[in-house]
Amino acid sequence: MHNVENSRNGAAVDPDRGKSSPEPAARPSRRAFLGSGAVALTGLTLGMAEPAFADAARPAPPQGEAPFGPVVVTDPGAGAAYARAVRLGGSRSWLATFQQFGAAGFPVFRSDDDGHTWHKQGNVPSTSGTSGVWLQPSFYQLPMPFGGLPKGAVLFAGNDLGDFSSTQIKLYASLDGGATWRFLSTVAVGGPPNPNNGGTPVWEPFLLLHRGRLICYYSDQRDPKYGQKLAHQTSSDLRTWGPVVNDVLGPDYDHRPGMTTVAQVRPDLWIVTYENGNDTTGHPYGVHYRLAKDPELFVSAPDVVLHDKDGYIPSAAPTVSWSDSGGPAGTIVVTANSDQDLFLNRHLGHPDKWTRVPSAIPGGYSRQTVPLARTPRQQAGLVFIVTGPYYAQNGPIQAGVVRLP
Repeated sequence: MHNVENSRNGAAVDPDRGKSSPEPAARPSRRAFLGSGAVALTGLTLGMAEPAFADAARPAPPQGEAPFGPVVVTDPGAGAAYARAVRLGGSRSWLATFQQFGAAGFPVFRSDDDGHTWHKQGNVPSTSGTSGVWLQPSFYQLPMPFGGLPKGAVLFAGNDLGDFSSTQIKLYASLDGGATWRFLSTVAVGGPPNPNNGGTPVWEPFLLLHRGRLICYYSDQRDPKYGQKLAHQTSSDLRTWGPVVNDVLGPDYDHRPGMTTVAQVRPDLWIVTYENGNDTTGHPYGVHYRLAKDPELFVSAPDVVLHDKDGYIPSAAPTVSWSDSGGPAGTIVVTANSDQDLFLNRHLGHPDKWTRVPSAIPGGYSRQTVPLARTPRQQAGLVFIVTGPYYAQNGPIQAGVVRLP
């Protein structure tokens, strides 16, 4: 994997792991994590129907939402991390998942009360023969009809490691709110999950629909010029994929940029965050970002190291999102493996305007933030967070809502 490998596998193997969370040295690296070998899995049998998209059941809305949590989504035991969630339209319903060594694909949990309580909803893939190791889930709900699917259909990408003979980023869709899933296509195929330079795997998909094409970003070790790079491919039909397009290339072969996430900051501005493995500046796996007018043109944008006003640089497994609160430019929200705190920027990503603020939701490996848009029943500045434990640590998948200061 790319830097993910390192950040996931554990602090023991990568300096990319952060230092400020409560459990610093115990975070295993991706390399150590993958070293445990393949696990045979058994999947759930769920038939994929093709009815029109079924929207979530909608209980009577509360008088207004407020910060809460953390609450437990599920407590699956050892090896769980990399939690992801998606809200089903403007409803009170959410889907959540995570990766876990030894699990058959990705379990899907659902909440119909804004994330306060959860129940098992399904599994991706929803077939009877699911086996092997699956990592790095990514949800995306279509904001409009696309590729023969209706508005509201939920897409899901994950990395199928199988028996450790290859890495394959696969795409699925659900038309019934996450109960059943249908395979659509394979985006990219790489070699075995070797997280070291010289291997040829692919890692960590992230989905985004832009200008009539679905973009699938991922980390790519297949280019012999780079130990790892960030790249993407696009599709206009969800079945066939265009050529590999570079997003971030390290100046040195040993550098390992990884773990792409992207957010729109304004109509003509996008931000990508990533960790930069083997960075020689003294901040291995420090969080970096780039700003571009087009989410397919990050490769030519300046590389910026994220640091707060005290000069502190968070590290490893960052994710980024954008909130419409906090001023005319809104708020960019970044979370990283090194900290339970959040990093906020209300100045369109200006490098000297990052502020570090506390969060009531625990840190974890590749924690995700989902800002909630202001509505008559939702206050400004609310952010939904889903998280799991750090690698090599046991703990539940948790969720909750915080209010940005």
